[in-house]
Amino acid sequence: MIMQPSELLAALRFRYATKAFDPVRKIAVETWEVIEESLVLTPSSFGLQPWKFLVVQNMETREKLKAASWGQGQVTDASHLVVFTVRTDLEQVDIDSWVARLSEVQGKPLEALAGFSGIISSFCCAMSPAEKQAWNTRQVYIALGQLMTAAAVMGIDTCPLEGISPADYDSILALPGSGYTTAVACVLGYRSADDKYATEPKARFAAGKVVSRV
Repeated sequence: MIMQPSELLAALRFRYATKAFDPVRKIAVETWEVIEESLVLTPSSFGLQPWKFLVVQNMETREKLKAASWGQGQVTDASHLVVFTVRTDLEQVDIDSWVARLSEVQGKPLEALAGFSGIISSFCCAMSPAEKQAWNTRQVYIALGQLMTAAAVMGIDTCPLEGISPADYDSILALPGSGYTTAVACVLGYRSADDKYATEPKARFAAGKVVSRV
């Protein structure tokens, strides 16, 4: 089904960084499954998907994460919390795992993908571990954008969270030694009737200031 341009714009205008969520209203299971699939379908460079999305459901854990988020109430009040983690490196084993998956899904022998695998390896070997982590982090923001857009289309509110302590998140979520580290988080749910920001006009520069045609 093709969405009409006006419908897409309406959804994007509906979206805002929700500051107060209705703690009673939850996202339906079948709707959340679509949200998760939107994360799975996120594009990435070479298709490597150097990330893991942690859906934090345990409220005791979310209370701890709230303390590591400057006490932002959305962390516990929203229906769902997703923590976006990225690979701290990108090694040959990661590339091999992806190429094997590609071979499986597309029905191509590994030998036929050897050239593609070599291109990825050469690209990644040119970067230091720190550069790879920075690259992975830039990649995961594509997933964040896709998540918020998919949610908006379905009438679900979101708020991206960078006002967090990634190191504390890592500790609370037992990430040290896992090969992953926290990059950013996002909460999803339904806005509270008391959120004054819901009715404020969306302020953006005019298109002519931020869009140029070359």
